[in-house]
Order: sequence, then structure tokens, then C-alpha cells
Amino acid sequence: MAERSESSGRPEKRQAITRAARKMFGQDGYTRASVDAIAAEAGVSKRTIYNHFADKEQLFLTVALEGAREVTAAIGQIMDRHLRKIVDLGQDLVDFTLDRVAAVADFPDHFALVRTIEAEAARIPPEILKAWTDVGPQTAHLRLAPYLRRIADSGLLDIDDADTAAAHLTLLTITDWNQQTFYGAVPLPHDEVTRMVTAGVQAFLRAYRP
Repeated sequence: MAERSESSGRPEKRQAITRAARKMFGQDGYTRASVDAIAAEAGVSKRTIYNHFADKEQLFLTVALEGAREVTAAIGQIMDRHLRKIVDLGQDLVDFTLDRVAAVADFPDHFALVRTIEAEAARIPPEILKAWTDVGPQTAHLRLAPYLRRIADSGLLDIDDADTAAAHLTLLTITDWNQQTFYGAVPLPHDEVTRMVTAGVQAFLRAYRP
């Protein structure tokens, strides 16, 4: 499944292929999306795709992981902006979560791919699912934990296990929104999102505030 050398084709061709693949996999799903359709969307030949990627499985894995890394980096910037220096813990957590929710709109093709992964998990090779979990959801979760640890060290939270606390905050806020909106595909009114996020943060603070 190793990706072929970049020397086998120009970088701009590879970028066109990955953009097209992300769109087609998100639109048609892993099983139905064909290499022929991806080639047509990218404006390249099928052979050009195989010059860059060994097979459809490798192409799917590549676009899934690249998108996950981009989203994780964006979320990391949002964490740093809101959680590095705490002014009002409750409001800072709400503002962080609202910005994290809003960031989904910046990556529509990636989150369409996320919906594909969840809908077709039984038909996607397990090594792809494992790699996706390690780079995508797990990475974002683990990057939140050190921020909560520092907040706890300042006396604002009472936390024994920062990883568990990060999982709880995510479940109480982001996960609820993701499930209700299907990762932004079915928008909710801003007031409803704010109410949902605020309620989740309040529940988190009831559990972890000293």
C-alpha cells in the first residue's frame, strides 16, 4: 500500500487528484466512488492516478489522513487562542467550542469524508480505520488534554486524568453537535448551538470544578 514516489508525476497533478478524490469519496462514498470518476473530476488520466497511488485504498487513506492533519492543526490553533491564557474559564471553554464548531465549515469536503467513514465503516479496510482514528479523532482529543492539565494546575479544575477530562468535554459539547448536525451537513440555528455548547460546558464544570 506504499504511496509511489512524487517523481513519478508533478506535484500539481497529485494535488488535483487528492482534491478530486476527497470530493468524490465524500459525495459517492468509499465503495461507489471509482478511480475513473476521480480521474475525470481531477482532469487527469486513470494512469496518472496510478503513477501517484498504488490503488484506490491508498488514495482514500491519503486524503483521509491529509484532511485529518489539516483539521487537527486548525483545531490546535483554536485551542491555543482560547485556552492558553484563561480569563473566564466557563466563557473561554464556550468560546473555544463555538470556534471549533465553526471551523467545520472551513473543511466541508473533509467532513463529507468523515460521514463516509462512519457510514461505511464495515466496508472500509480495517487498517484505514485504525490509521484514521490514530491521526484524526484521537489526535485532536489528545491535544486538548495538556491544556486542561495546565488549567487544573492553576487551581481552576480538579482533574486526575487529563485525557479522560478531555474526552468528557468533547463528548458533552462537540460530539453532541456532530451527531445532531451530521458534521455540519444539517445546520442548526446559532442560538441553539450556543445553548447546546453552554449546557455541555456547564455540565463539564459541575463535574470538574474544585
